[in-house]
This record gives sequence, structure tokens and C-alpha cells, in this order.
Amino acid sequence: MVAAPFIALFLAVPAMWSPVARWLVPGLLVVGYGAALSSGQITPLAFIWLGLLLVAAFAVAPHRRMWMRYAGHAMFIVLAVALSMHWLPGFNNLRVIGPERFTADAVPFTMYLNLDKPLVGFWLLLACPWTRPRHETAASMKAGIAGLVGTTVVCLLLALVLGLVRWEPKWPASTWIFMLNNLLLVTVTEEALFRGYLQGGLSRLLKRFAHADVIALCVASVVFGLAHFSGGWQWIVLATVAGFGYGLAYRYGGLGAAILAHFGLNAAHFLLFTYPMLQTHGM
Repeated sequence: MVAAPFIALFLAVPAMWSPVARWLVPGLLVVGYGAALSSGQITPLAFIWLGLLLVAAFAVAPHRRMWMRYAGHAMFIVLAVALSMHWLPGFNNLRVIGPERFTADAVPFTMYLNLDKPLVGFWLLLACPWTRPRHETAASMKAGIAGLVGTTVVCLLLALVLGLVRWEPKWPASTWIFMLNNLLLVTVTEEALFRGYLQGGLSRLLKRFAHADVIALCVASVVFGLAHFSGGWQWIVLATVAGFGYGLAYRYGGLGAAILAHFGLNAAHFLLFTYPMLQTHGM
């Protein structure tokens, strides 16, 4: 019963790209969060935030008046920040890893299967379909692989130079749950927010100006970097560089390409280098 909410959420992400997404995904979310409520992983208080997200989705529909759409987006942004930072009560996120040292010189790592942060990604993919522009499969794969290789090489070399990590290949027992969670509940949400919503939204807003796509790419990359402030200036720099690579993948291959680039870097970092960082740089 404890795993039921996450099985539903894990199924909902790939279902998002299917022709029946508009009814299948909400159904899976209802099942998942209903199971979470019955197992105590969320409390009735969480439904306040779910209700506010529904209000925001209603407000941003294309046929609403402009002031209502702006109000809906403002409400969503506030909720997105609060849910991503785990500030809102009502969620008893399940700890599945840690604190654990994957290597002797690494900072202890803890991971939760979150039920609050993924709501941000699901809201964007359902309420703002423009966050995932259509691209041919071949073009998306090409952009995603190029973004994965380029971003992984640059960022991990930079992390080595900064002394944040060492070459330490490994395959911990928790690898499977880390990868599944990182792909479906972390990377999808972050790319939908930073690339689909922020970068894509700025491109739409600034389309009358020259270099709108470049401005949107740079702003989204910097904001993504600043979102990693808790790791110190080194992680802000690394995340900004990574965000630029993900943003290029999004620009030329859509959301799927950005997700592939982001997940590829995270997987390489986890499997081949110190994770999350060397103890000397721990907080």
C-alpha cells in the first residue's frame, strides 16, 4: 500500500505523452493521491494545495480574460516555489535512501519519494501543453543526445576542476530507485518548470523582440543555477552551465530532449563520480 501512490505517479509520467493523456493521467493522479491519503503519506491538508492548483489551472485556460490568466499564473508560481521547497504542510514524504555514504569520502545522501514537488510538473504538463512543443522524434533524440553528451562532459570536467567530485565508479544497491525517482519525479518536473514554463514562456512573451530565444535561454539557465544556492557558489555555477545545455536541448528538440540531457548528466554523476560531492565541500 505504501508503494501504490508512487506506482501511479511513475505510470502517469510516460502516459503524459500518449494520445489518451488528458483522461488517463488525471485518473492515475486521483488513484495515486487517494492511495497516499489512505496510507497516511498525505493528510487532508494537502488537498488545499491541490484545490488551489485546480483553481490556477481553471484561470490560465486560453479563453479566460487576460487578468484572470495572469492571476492564475501568479498563483501557480507561488505554489510551485512552495511545493518544490517542501514548505507546505500535508505531505509526509517517504524516505527511501539514507543518510548514506555511497563512497567513504562523500557527503551523506538522503532521498525522499516526494508527493509535493511532482504536482508542479503534472500541473504544467496538463494545464500548459505549450510547455512541451512538438518535435519530430529523430530531431528530439538528436538534440537530447547532443545535450546529454555535451553537458555531461563539460559539467563533470568542471566539477573535477572545482574539486567537488572524484572519479569513483559504483553501483549501489539503491541505484534502481534513485534512477526511477530522478527520471520520473525529479527531472521531468524540473525540466517542465525551468525549460518548458520559464524558457518556453519567456520565448512566447518576448517573441516580438530580436533574440528572444537567446534571452529566454540565458534567463532560465541563471534561475536554474540560483535554485541550487544551497550547495554554494560552485553548484550555482555548475547548475547554470547545465541549465544552458538543457536549454539548448529544449530549444532544438523539445521537452523530451531536455529531460534526456538532464537525466543523462545526473545518471553519469551518480554512477561514475562522487555523489553528491566530496565531504570537504559538505555543508
